[in-house]
Amino acid sequence: MFMCCVATVEGNSLPEEDVEMMENSDGMKTVESFPMVEPFIGMKFESEEAAKSFYDNYAICMGFVMRVDAFRRSMRDGTVVWRRLVCNKEGFRRSRPRRSESRKPRAITREGCKALIVVKREKSGKWVVTKLEKEHNHPLLPLSPNVRRNPPLPQTPDEKDAKIRELSAELSRERRRCTALQQQLDMVLKEMEEHSNHLSVNINNVIQSVRQIESNTFTKPLS
Repeated sequence: MFMCCVATVEGNSLPEEDVEMMENSDGMKTVESFPMVEPFIGMKFESEEAAKSFYDNYAICMGFVMRVDAFRRSMRDGTVVWRRLVCNKEGFRRSRPRRSESRKPRAITREGCKALIVVKREKSGKWVVTKLEKEHNHPLLPLSPNVRRNPPLPQTPDEKDAKIRELSAELSRERRRCTALQQQLDMVLKEMEEHSNHLSVNINNVIQSVRQIESNTFTKPLS
């Protein structure tokens, strides 16, 4: 069972979350209790991922869906130093001409919602909330306490390394495949070039033969 208890705290530090993990009959871990605090300007997190995780869980409790939006990178080392997290109904969908009149129009999913949170990395390495908008312009659907939710478990360093190795191996296979296809294409182009040169030689031989015949015909003395 997933229980959201939203509270308001004062100060600039985020209290420890009291999370009790339970296992269901399938061996999957579920969250039994997840006390949550209201976000506020000045709230700090240890990392960008911690800020994302907090706002995602807050969104679930409040009844909306978080979307990871814009970011800014450091001019010095290219790392992300600023991130905006918004409601998935933020903005408006761009109007595009319909390809077919028979196709049903897509449902409207963006309604110009202004709810968001902006976090910025400080020199200390912590991430702090610098902008916050809580109000939504659409109904919210809070998660029912009777609904069980299996939150995605964070990957361990070993799992991340294994995934990187898997993707690297797949990339290596695709590169070898591309190399083989390039070699085959080069062979085909080479054969076409050789065939073209052979045809050119034959055509030149035919032209020379015709010219020789014409020359012999015109230079032959009349009897």
